[in-house]
Amino acid sequence: MPTALLALGAFITVIIVFNVVLKRNMGEAMLFGLLTTAAFGGTAAPDVLLTGLRSALEEEVLYAALAFVFMAYVVDRTGLIQKLLTILNSLVGRVRGGPALVDTAGSAVMGALSGSNSGNTAATGAFTGPWMVRTGWTPERSATVMAGNGGQGAALPPSASMVIMIGFAGSMVTTGQIYLSLMCAGLYQLLWRVLLISYFVRKDGIHRAPADELQPLRRALREGGTALVIVLGALVPIAITVGPVAHLLITSSPLGESIDDISILTWIPVLVTALALVVGRNTLPRGGRAWGEWLTTAMPRFSNIGALLYFAVAASVVLGELGLADDIDAVLNGLQLDKYVTALIVGVLVAVIAGPLSSTATLTAVGQVSLFALVSVGVDPVLAVTAILVFASTEGASPPASGSIFVASGLTGAKAEKTFLPLIAYYMVPITLIGCLIAWGLLPVLS
Repeated sequence: MPTALLALGAFITVIIVFNVVLKRNMGEAMLFGLLTTAAFGGTAAPDVLLTGLRSALEEEVLYAALAFVFMAYVVDRTGLIQKLLTILNSLVGRVRGGPALVDTAGSAVMGALSGSNSGNTAATGAFTGPWMVRTGWTPERSATVMAGNGGQGAALPPSASMVIMIGFAGSMVTTGQIYLSLMCAGLYQLLWRVLLISYFVRKDGIHRAPADELQPLRRALREGGTALVIVLGALVPIAITVGPVAHLLITSSPLGESIDDISILTWIPVLVTALALVVGRNTLPRGGRAWGEWLTTAMPRFSNIGALLYFAVAASVVLGELGLADDIDAVLNGLQLDKYVTALIVGVLVAVIAGPLSSTATLTAVGQVSLFALVSVGVDPVLAVTAILVFASTEGASPPASGSIFVASGLTGAKAEKTFLPLIAYYMVPITLIGCLIAWGLLPVLS
């Protein structure tokens, strides 16, 4: 009996029933989903639940999401975001959907550099999220686009997921083959995202920024150029952890391997917040009571995102404790189908599991058996590896436990649960289909 798979189904069902049918808030739905999931542990349920609750407190993404919520609040209250938006609008404000296109392009670049979905969403969305909302996008649509774009962290080479799968494939593939193939697959995803933005622009009636709101770039820089200082809060952690600067620091400085311990997911909100407080110090409250009111105003934002993400992460841990990876392994080993049905089943399983477990954890657990299942039914090894990586790249858009969703919702003020169905319809399903088409040999890639 695949207990963990049944628990996953129950978790999702309870959330849907509580939130959609009973109209309860998402925090309650997620809590009851967690309790239901733990109940599948039988007599060990209390221990499994306690393990999930404890482990969730150690998850970096939980604290990072809260830090981004506070960062967005500080940047907004100090007036710096308005100055940044004025500059950005001067650059691309004449393009319909410009902020979303910038987020898509920025996420593609960041994804190729960092390989992290939540970190990708955070680094790019820290500025494009509020910009989208201020230029006519709804908070939920903005968060949907940002979380959907976050998946490019695993979609483009190089990434930790790619390294894992190359290791599993062994002599069946070369690094160069997978690099080229995954690059093509990533470009297909990028094209799909650009087409989606075009669709959203028409569907939601997004207009160009009014001409009277578009200042000449020189004037915008003169009046609000100091706000650009906070961008360093995002650029510095990225620069010292990826690319040539990071390599130089690791190999030729006393910092050495400690550079690898720097998390952009944590340090971006910390540095941006600190710089915003310094640059916007003239707008800060004066006196204890004023500070109390200033901080109290931010509290509801923390409770909404914090509770949702905490219960979601705890449920992910519980599913892992129940043996979700082993259940998936057993299902894939038992497949006796043709390559078309096998690829579809593998794609759905990997995509569904990647949300709760993350793409790297999913591939570590079931990547090898997924690869062998595809190769055994005649799928070329290069195409099989590429397709599995595409399936796993849905992590950022996989509700209800993806960290990208909560980071994006925190930055835009969206209700996370309102992004779930759009993310499935616009990102999870199409991207899984792209992976299937690659596995079937119907969508060409270079190798």
